[in-house]
Amino acid sequence: MKNYSVYQNPLAERYTSKEMLELFSAQKKFSTWRKLWIALAESEKELGLNITQEQIDEMKENINNIDFEYAAEMEKKFRHDVMAHVHTFGKVCPKAMPIIHLGATSAYVGDNTDLIVMKEGLEIVVKKLVNVINNIKQFALKYKDLPTLGFTHYQPAQLTTVGKRACLWLQDFVLDFEELEFVKENLKFRGVKGTTGTQASFLNLFEGNHEKVKKLDELVSKKMGFEKVLKIAGQTYTRKQDTKVLKALAGIAESAHKMATDLRLLQNLKEIEEPFEKSQIGSSAMAYKRNPMRSERICSLSRHVITLTINPYFTHATQWFERSLDDSANRRITIPEAFMTIDAILELLYNVTNGLVVYENMILKHIMEELPFMATENIIMASVKKGASRQDMHEIIRKHSMEAGKVVKVEGKPNDLIQRLINDKEIPLSKEEIENMLNPKDFIGRASEQVEDFVEAEVNPIIGKYKNCLGLNVEIKV
Repeated sequence: MKNYSVYQNPLAERYTSKEMLELFSAQKKFSTWRKLWIALAESEKELGLNITQEQIDEMKENINNIDFEYAAEMEKKFRHDVMAHVHTFGKVCPKAMPIIHLGATSAYVGDNTDLIVMKEGLEIVVKKLVNVINNIKQFALKYKDLPTLGFTHYQPAQLTTVGKRACLWLQDFVLDFEELEFVKENLKFRGVKGTTGTQASFLNLFEGNHEKVKKLDELVSKKMGFEKVLKIAGQTYTRKQDTKVLKALAGIAESAHKMATDLRLLQNLKEIEEPFEKSQIGSSAMAYKRNPMRSERICSLSRHVITLTINPYFTHATQWFERSLDDSANRRITIPEAFMTIDAILELLYNVTNGLVVYENMILKHIMEELPFMATENIIMASVKKGASRQDMHEIIRKHSMEAGKVVKVEGKPNDLIQRLINDKEIPLSKEEIENMLNPKDFIGRASEQVEDFVEAEVNPIIGKYKNCLGLNVEIKV
């Protein structure tokens, strides 16, 4: 039952998926410790130590049989979480108790579990990012030909297309995906290294046989799903690995913030909106409002992920020699929060990109408010081809443009530049000739082709490789 008298973490309560919450749960953590102890015992047995199959079977039968209350009592007694769980495991595995954690140090279970959980967390992030990429791809292709007003400095600029703009977002996520995939595939296991990383305890167990100690490290790492293993470690794996992982997550947050900000601006322009549910309320006071609350939440959560990344840099920088314990409390908070927050961001992005609403008439309205100004260069060139002076045409159109701009800005009326130019007898073009120069699709350059080329070259290979990941069931809690 929920306890309303104590603080509840909003990530767990409001934002993060059940899948990611379970990954960072106590059950997952301590059952993984037990799997690591089993892998160690099995490998030590294979290499000749006096460990029985009966002991290993007893441990396997009790992987998930964790008495958390007893473990808490033991930790309070020992002031040591690993020894508390050694005794908790040993309580249900009396035959195996003498060989649990044999030769290992606390970092064997602690660090290796962190790496296992982060690797699985990265796999979840990959799955969700692929689905977001696929959604934006579909949107980009659907609207690749739809002209829209481009902006530089948030001032009207040349036209682009809705699909081409979506590819700006898409390209950022593709770059993030490449980084994410690289980090996931190159995450290295700590393995079996001993108290200060010298493997001295294991060398003693195997009576000076270096090859068996090396083999032990290899066997355990492979049993736990890692092909790549750190050759060198202190008591802990280098915390630089945490930096690389969180940096990859922050890259996604950076891109998400940029895209969500664009959507917030577009919603203000009434050109594109995020999904708005039938009974959703935009404002407690202003009943008409449709606020971009999901995009705003993406921005809010993205800033949290970005700011979290400073922690691993400082943590690694301040580790003394083989290790110090001032990393522990920080990492317990920073790493899970980074994963849980990026999980929430990706679910929000999936939801938003799965239901974007495009208002084509409003987009066209904004285009036609600015297109007359953009068409003036073409009108000058066409006039020159009919024998007019380029300088004369430039001055005539400049004056009309200033007056039309005044009508728009000062009087709040529609842009009447084209009508002014049609009425000016010094411009040697007919009404039809001038109006034919106002087709928005004549101003989008290669935007449509760029969308097709980009999707084919850089997006489809990702979708094809991870096609089995497509399809999410996302439910936004609030």
